[in-house]
Amino acid sequence: MKITAIETLIAREFENVIWVRIHTDEGTIGLGETFYGAGSVAAHIHDTLSPRLLGRNPLDIEALHRDMTALPLAHASTGAESRAVSAIDIALWDLLGKVCNQPVHQMLGGLCRPKLRIYNTCAGYGYVRNRDIRPVNNWNLGAQEGPFEDLDAFMTDAGALAENLLENGISAMKIWPFDPIARETGGLDISAAQMKRALTPFEQIRQRVGDAMDIMVEFHSQWNLTSAKRIANALEPYNPYWFEDPIKMTSTAALGEYARSTHVPVCGSETLGSRWPYKEMLDQDALGVVMVDLCWTGGLTEGRKIASLAETYHKPFAPHDCIGPIGFAAAIHMSFSQPNTLIQESVRAFYRGWYRELVTRVPTIEDGYVYPMEGPGLGVELLPEVFERSDLSVRRSEEAA
Repeated sequence: MKITAIETLIAREFENVIWVRIHTDEGTIGLGETFYGAGSVAAHIHDTLSPRLLGRNPLDIEALHRDMTALPLAHASTGAESRAVSAIDIALWDLLGKVCNQPVHQMLGGLCRPKLRIYNTCAGYGYVRNRDIRPVNNWNLGAQEGPFEDLDAFMTDAGALAENLLENGISAMKIWPFDPIARETGGLDISAAQMKRALTPFEQIRQRVGDAMDIMVEFHSQWNLTSAKRIANALEPYNPYWFEDPIKMTSTAALGEYARSTHVPVCGSETLGSRWPYKEMLDQDALGVVMVDLCWTGGLTEGRKIASLAETYHKPFAPHDCIGPIGFAAAIHMSFSQPNTLIQESVRAFYRGWYRELVTRVPTIEDGYVYPMEGPGLGVELLPEVFERSDLSVRRSEEAA
């Protein structure tokens, strides 16, 4: 078997998402995906990676991954180069599963559990929908109406939202009410009045449902260390489940200082590329929960190595997902195959909303748990209607005749 063509697909309506299709001489096609900077990712795939992959055996995943990451600028980052590698790697695993007629989680070692707890990231239908990915700008409130506009809900009545989630069996939620204040102050400082405003959702949740809801706090790396420590201290009485990316993940020493200042575990980080920065942070006890986005950090090949690395430090693994439907499916397969997976991120405004416009199926989520994907490969394909969209642009690199 050999790779005969590599396609990239971008729909203007979903301009952050890029799909990759790996074609073979035997007719099997692998599907992958990544998110953000779709045009840059496509350029790297076709201009740099395709010449290295065309004509090769797609089942040699480890060797192909090494060749793709042995290039300048492809190390320890989540830039366009790493996202391109990630999308291709996911497609290769999808292809391998199809060739072997097994789901990807089986190819990764099989199921470690029959179901897995999820948490709801409280985004809305329009969240990160356009190219302006700056925090707060990317909220896009009111872009689409529906019952799961959870971002507006946590900013207006987080207690009612928590109650609604519990009624649906979901007992963990992630919110980011400090983001607007970080935009106001540049993340340099937070006043007493601003602190009180940002703490309101936590008060509402605890008053409405008590400790029945676990609360993850997302900071999007917007704060300096001094302010982040003050915020952590103010939040501790509300018993958060974790603090995610409180500062930029660029200083292990600073993150370690932050981790030592609070009893709440630090979760990080989808912004890290490859296992190497994770090891450095784990060595310094700067991470309590290891999070990875498979679409950014090197795909399933690198993701399982990061999960295993976390296990050697007795730390739990928690895949990130606030991106596209193929990445979500890949994360589900990874989560089920790793013994130290703690919990899986999900966004109900996505998997009950726009994901269904694009793919043949979404993972089954019931009563706060996700269940394994079935079928060969990832178990999901793009809908036929996607290929007929008027806003779809397709680029294809083929093996020379």
